[in-house]
Amino acid sequence: MDNFAKLTQENGRNPLPCNPCKLLDFELLVLAPGESASGATAGREILAVLLGGKADIQVGETAFAGIGERASVFEGKPYAVYLPAGYEYTITAVTGLQIALASAPSDLQTAPYLITPEQVVTGVWGCDNHTRHYHQILVESVQPALPARRLIVGETYTPSGNWSTYPAHKHETDDLPREAYHEEMYYFRVMPDSGFGVARFYHDETDAVNYTVKDNSILMIPDGYHTYVGAPGFQSYYLWFLAGEHRTQAVQADAAQAAALAAMKEQ
Repeated sequence: MDNFAKLTQENGRNPLPCNPCKLLDFELLVLAPGESASGATAGREILAVLLGGKADIQVGETAFAGIGERASVFEGKPYAVYLPAGYEYTITAVTGLQIALASAPSDLQTAPYLITPEQVVTGVWGCDNHTRHYHQILVESVQPALPARRLIVGETYTPSGNWSTYPAHKHETDDLPREAYHEEMYYFRVMPDSGFGVARFYHDETDAVNYTVKDNSILMIPDGYHTYVGAPGFQSYYLWFLAGEHRTQAVQADAAQAAALAAMKEQ
């Protein structure tokens, strides 16, 4: 199963070159000032997350004009637009523009809506050398008023040399409240863009794979444990997005890693 790829970053739509997931899909949309891209959501919901630049987004009869503040993902909180199933849309670049289009199947009937930076919840997960900072963009537990059928979306910033989403965890079985089934993808950016990190993916230690993460790469996670570490001297970012049969999150950590971490804290 091929679940890691380096994306193209060409003008226009940059789709996944492969996709082991059944629900999730992703495109990177790159537009020069004044350029537009149109499409239809059909039977999917899309969250359009502005990575950098300013845009006009028309969804059906609803217009979101001049949205976007940050020049890159490393310069503040995002704007995002929820595109429901059954709508046609046009995205027009006001400035040079990069937008992440994360999608999943949906039968939810709702209106398009805008998520502003003021609505994005921020905080810190972990401690010591597995501290990371997060933006929760579309998460049911903190934003119950924002409707979505499957998508759960946020951003994580991993400081130089730190581990992220650690201990490694999985969410491949519906067994609430212990665990909830969700596919997931991590779309990475690295600053400076010459930097790198390592994403580790496995079902057990006999099949573990370590992927070298570079700027504009993606890890696709239909199942299995996953974690990430950034190289010293570089800041890492990843857009994370999940989809399952519901939007309640529950994960199982790698028991050995969790035990080792707990033992170290007791010393």
